[in-house]
Amino acid sequence: MALIDQETVRKILDTADIVDVVSDFVKLKRSGANYIGLCPFHNERTPSFSVSKSRGICKCFSCGKGGTPVGFIMEHEQLSYIEALKWLANKYNIEIKERELTAEERAAATERESMLALNDFALQFFEHTLHETDEGRDIGMSYFRNRGLSDAAIRRFRLGFAPEKSTALSSEARAKGYGEETLLGTGLCARSERNGGSLYDRFRGRVIFPVFSVSGKVVAFGGRTLKTSKEVAKYVNSPESPVYHKSNELYGLYQAKREIVKKNKCILVEGYMDVISMSQRGVENVVASSGTSLTDGQIALIHRFTPNVTVIYDSDPAGIKASLRGIDMLLAHGMNIKVMLLPDGDDPDSFAKSHSLEEIEQYFKENETDFIRFKTRILLDTLESNDPIGRAGVINSIARSISVIPDRVVRSEYVKECARLLQTDEDIVRLQVAKYAAEAADREQHRPISEQSERSENSENSERSERALAGSGSASAYLRAAETEVVRLCARYGLLTVAQVVNAEGDMTDLNVIDYVSAELAADELRLTNEDLDRVFIAVQNAAEAWRSEQPAAEARAEEARRRFMADAAETIASAGSVDAIRRKEREMEEAADSEAKNHLAEAAEKFLTTMLGADPDPAVRNLSTTFASEKYVLSKIHTKGVHIPSERELLSDRAPRAVCGLKIAILQWREKQLRANLAANPAEAAQTLEELQQIRTVIAQLARYLGERIVLPR
Repeated sequence: MALIDQETVRKILDTADIVDVVSDFVKLKRSGANYIGLCPFHNERTPSFSVSKSRGICKCFSCGKGGTPVGFIMEHEQLSYIEALKWLANKYNIEIKERELTAEERAAATERESMLALNDFALQFFEHTLHETDEGRDIGMSYFRNRGLSDAAIRRFRLGFAPEKSTALSSEARAKGYGEETLLGTGLCARSERNGGSLYDRFRGRVIFPVFSVSGKVVAFGGRTLKTSKEVAKYVNSPESPVYHKSNELYGLYQAKREIVKKNKCILVEGYMDVISMSQRGVENVVASSGTSLTDGQIALIHRFTPNVTVIYDSDPAGIKASLRGIDMLLAHGMNIKVMLLPDGDDPDSFAKSHSLEEIEQYFKENETDFIRFKTRILLDTLESNDPIGRAGVINSIARSISVIPDRVVRSEYVKECARLLQTDEDIVRLQVAKYAAEAADREQHRPISEQSERSENSENSERSERALAGSGSASAYLRAAETEVVRLCARYGLLTVAQVVNAEGDMTDLNVIDYVSAELAADELRLTNEDLDRVFIAVQNAAEAWRSEQPAAEARAEEARRRFMADAAETIASAGSVDAIRRKEREMEEAADSEAKNHLAEAAEKFLTTMLGADPDPAVRNLSTTFASEKYVLSKIHTKGVHIPSERELLSDRAPRAVCGLKIAILQWREKQLRANLAANPAEAAQTLEELQQIRTVIAQLARYLGERIVLPR
């Protein structure tokens, strides 16, 4: 582990493109000037996750999470600030200049960082053993060759081999400085009940299948034994850990995600070899649930990239019936599902090996079927021809599946199809579907609050916090709304000019929002009472200092934009006609060019501030600044055509003073509230208290006149 120097950090921040970064995890669709997709931070069916390329930020308007490229990676991958920077540097092939951490700094690394580092070490150890040792080549590589895997497939999925020696990995890891707790926490090692509780390697003597997160971090391992003894478990998998939650991971997704987006379809199979063999044959949009029942987390993971899923089953009837619950879960997430049965005796692994890519694609085309036809056929095949009770059970089972579909139009079409296939009355099916849907809604309504939808909880978090603060009776709660508006303007427009002032030398100079607010607060010896907002304000001031070194280059780019504008306008000016018309047109073009340069510089300053705050190591700074920079609603171009509606940036010279004035009024009103409470509690001090109250009311009235308000009542 090491620290990254500031020059490299700036290069990473300047290079990282928010749309490019988010697209690695979420399928995005253009929507006006922005992009939208399903939020990767909570389960949802309607996209509420917005990505702004111009601002370099993303934001979910349901759960509130998002950020700049660095903030997004930190939140999504649960990485530290330094790890997120390294992730982006690796993505964009940026060379990292860094210094090694001291022993004390290394010891302070988080548990998650240590586990990920150890997993990466283990991955390299298993690969080295497979490719570079006699044991690995003779046993592990022979197994993979017998299974028909190519060198390219073995390398692509980073397959490996664990030596038979029970302490091979643990000894190497300890020699590299990894401790027992980390070895045990990742599940790479376990403690023996004999031999004094010493450590032994969990995966010894097995071929290794690494499990990668969607971003490419190795989070777990699966190990298959090559022994035939029934006393030895065929597969051993990593246990749950701070870096691995099996219900939220899909084997092969890291390798398949781009192809899933490209083909707008995900093929779902069961095991490691199913994925690898299909991928090796050229069907690369394949993932596996790795032998576990499909979970909501895994479905949400797929839904980020595509709503279309094809589930492949082998011909085992018992296994198929047991897996039908997964189809209902996919339907509940609004997925479009196709199901395909392979020929008798085949699984995806064997089928891929015995067929060409063209044959596989043709088989898909001919045998993919709608889930309702598939489920109807599977359930009816288990019944005797004259079994009305069993037939009613089939109708009920399919009606229950249809009832979980969120789209009413799709649900209605499936009702019609179900009635046709089962040769029953459509109204009967519709009534059963409505009954099951109502029962589900009733169960949801009566679930404990702690188990209610995460989305509902997150979407109200901000509002709840405000209400809780407002009811606390503290100064910070009372002043939060006013302080938020001041800090919001600073975080959004802090580097932009709010006024021109005369300096000590008598020259006119620009005063930006940050300097104006800082001067106003200092003049009245005021400070922000909300700690999180104060941290944002300090970060804004630090960013303003950093901008001083960036500003000359930004001004040069703005001037270049002005020159290009005038060069493009030269022909228009020359064709104006008379000399007076040419001069008039030239003045107009110069004014427009000045405005172009001014806007160019303002946008550069805004983006710089957003980038710096959004990449701040402090999560409070990142989250609040992202919220301040996000715009949930944008004025329609249709309804504003031909009408200029001033932007907030254009109104800064009024908005910033009003925000500061509003904060001062709120502070005075809070003091007034305290004095009124003191008046009732201490009648002896009534005269002094009334005098101070009168002074406060006078100042509030003066400030209110500035704001254009007739009366400002105590809150």
